[in-house]
Amino acid sequence: MNALAATSRNFKQAAKLLGLDSKLEKSLLIPFREIKVECTIPKDDGTLASFVGFRVQHDNARGPMKGGIRYHHEVDPDEVNALAQLMTWKTAVANIPYGGAKGGIGCSPGELSISELERLTRVFTQKLHDCIGIHTDVPAPDMGTNSQTMAWILDEYSKFHGYSPAVVTGKPVDLGGSLGRDAATGRGVLFATEALLAEYGKSTSDQRFVIQGFGNVGSWAAQLISEAGGKVIAVSDVTGAVKNCNGLDIPKLVEHSMENRGVKGFSGGDALDPKLLLTEDCDVLVPAALGGVIKRENANDIRAKFIIEAANHPTDPEADEILSKKGVLILPDIFANSGGVTVSYFEWVQNIQGFMWDEEKVNFELKTYMTRGFKDVKEMCKTHNCNLRMGAFTLGVNRVARATV
Repeated sequence: MNALAATSRNFKQAAKLLGLDSKLEKSLLIPFREIKVECTIPKDDGTLASFVGFRVQHDNARGPMKGGIRYHHEVDPDEVNALAQLMTWKTAVANIPYGGAKGGIGCSPGELSISELERLTRVFTQKLHDCIGIHTDVPAPDMGTNSQTMAWILDEYSKFHGYSPAVVTGKPVDLGGSLGRDAATGRGVLFATEALLAEYGKSTSDQRFVIQGFGNVGSWAAQLISEAGGKVIAVSDVTGAVKNCNGLDIPKLVEHSMENRGVKGFSGGDALDPKLLLTEDCDVLVPAALGGVIKRENANDIRAKFIIEAANHPTDPEADEILSKKGVLILPDIFANSGGVTVSYFEWVQNIQGFMWDEEKVNFELKTYMTRGFKDVKEMCKTHNCNLRMGAFTLGVNRVARATV
């Protein structure tokens, strides 16, 4: 099931639980605006190349729209649409004053030089600059983009509108980026995990973790979990997977991964078939890579007791049902990985006030938001007698619906 169908299905279930009026339900689903632009740039060899860029602005009932921009060869309108909608519910669950948006360019960033990426980003910004803005739509990095991409967007946007650091988040700290933003999604995953485990009288330090994906989110989550005393026993990325039943040395693995562009060949553990990683014996499974990895085919073999969705939409609805029956607890993506957008919000606040916080304050505020968010989700679970995913969806949809009305 693709991301759009799954998100819409979860939304409809939540709307039913909340007893939403059918007209309101329809208006909440339809995006506010969809933009498609053509970006032609000269390549380094002088030839021209054309790319298609998208921005779907889903909802602004609770504040300016917010969402990442991804550079990936599979960017298509359906996926961007689903992710924009997911951002609307996610910002509402986190209780920050934003709506949802998502954007992207269909390209393979690995095949473009730095100067080609810069030209592409600047052309994309020129086409979009009237539709984004501090109080309209605030982009952020996503798959295939980073703080450098945001710096180019900020610079290009400022040519039209004057210096406006709050127009994007996830910027370099030198340009008004927030301290702690880099680790924010991973740190949020840790806080969310702590809140869930505490509910069952457990702590991070007595659990064994398996993490799929060792990019920004996965590697930070691994570092922070192991600092908190958790035992990370297996990790995978696109290059391969590595396992050590006594716990991997995460700082060394991070170093190895940076030097060798991946976890493959790490000497502090045994190589493992990445396909078998999800079904490893562990207490907590953290999918932190692409969507749709836990599906009907492998759901029965999953041995973890808890799944923390650090990636967007890693679990198919069919797998969801199988895992629910097995008694596996899933902390849904729209809450579990909201640390990134929460600290993005802090960055935006700091930019608007022109007053920067120290890292301690950022992390303290993040913990407050995540802990409170978990309490709110649990309240909705009690009210509607539902699982954590529906608890999060009803919480988000209800807040947006109320603002809309």
